[in-house]
Amino acid sequence: MTPPPPFSYTYSPNIPELLLGLNCSLAISTYQTGKVVIFSPKDQNQLIQLPRNFDKPMGMAIKDSQWVVATRDELIFTANAPGMAKNYAPNPNVYDSLFIPRVTYHTGSLDLHDISYTKEGLVGVNTMFSCLSKFDANLSFENIWQPHFVTDSKPEDRCHLNGLAVDDQGELKYVTALGQGDSAREWKEGMLNGGILMDVESNSIIGDKLPVPHSPRIYKDGLWMLLSATGEVVKVNLNDGKYDVVTKLNGFVRGMDRIGDYLFVATSKLRPNSSLFKEAPVAQKSVVCGISVIYIPTGQPCGHILYQTSVEELFDLKVLPGLMRPNILNHSKQMHKTSVITEKEVFWANPEVKEQETPAQ
Repeated sequence: MTPPPPFSYTYSPNIPELLLGLNCSLAISTYQTGKVVIFSPKDQNQLIQLPRNFDKPMGMAIKDSQWVVATRDELIFTANAPGMAKNYAPNPNVYDSLFIPRVTYHTGSLDLHDISYTKEGLVGVNTMFSCLSKFDANLSFENIWQPHFVTDSKPEDRCHLNGLAVDDQGELKYVTALGQGDSAREWKEGMLNGGILMDVESNSIIGDKLPVPHSPRIYKDGLWMLLSATGEVVKVNLNDGKYDVVTKLNGFVRGMDRIGDYLFVATSKLRPNSSLFKEAPVAQKSVVCGISVIYIPTGQPCGHILYQTSVEELFDLKVLPGLMRPNILNHSKQMHKTSVITEKEVFWANPEVKEQETPAQ
């Protein structure tokens, strides 16, 4: 039998219609393959993916017309210029939006995980330096917060700070980490049940002994979080730090977003040779990589997108509301340098320059 081509995937029949009904597309980052991938409904029965190359993409932040991608050593700020999409040379009259790189911060190797827009501007979880960071043109980063047990900001990944929850007012509220270490990579000791949830304002631990927490998110009905080692999606009781399990998935859960009554959760395979996670409760069941859709009123999965080839590990997932066929440009073909955008008009400065679409589209 002929093996499926790279980036092959399957999906439950309801996914295209669901995305149409919700008026959105989905975006995932996969550092393992170096891609940001957009899933959009082509019609009620067909889904289409658009992968773009980025160097180790991790956290993503989306606000209004801006979309930021954290990569190996850069923060790439893109802005939507829908007027450019119509005349996008490789595929004219296909896309309803086109995110074009406008600013790049050369941060150096910070191992940025979650990033989010806040009232302080863009804030990133600086995993390598065990802190929350702001960014400007003068520094690689500005340390604006670190856990009380971290005594110095050194590139030692002391506690594996990874997740950030921001409220609808843009306030920094909660972070997750895999341990309480204050020496280089100390979090690896007992990490499968040593995770913590912290309150940023009080700099206090409100939940501990968590099985590899990731992706804390504040929604209208409270704080949600993923417990990667057990595959659990949970809601947190902030009064005592305990949690209720909403549902359990067969995968290493990391990356989550919500629109309406639907929760989209990214699941990853565990590496067969992983010494860190081989004893995780979900290890034997973590055999698929993709997106699970949960209908919140029932807490039950109601759809999925699953990769058959190429992609095994995801980091972030974002809903793109109101965008039914978005596109994002990267740096590799330099096509963004041919765009000129003013307050009134948009231009392709050199229409002869064309970017090649990837075969996996």
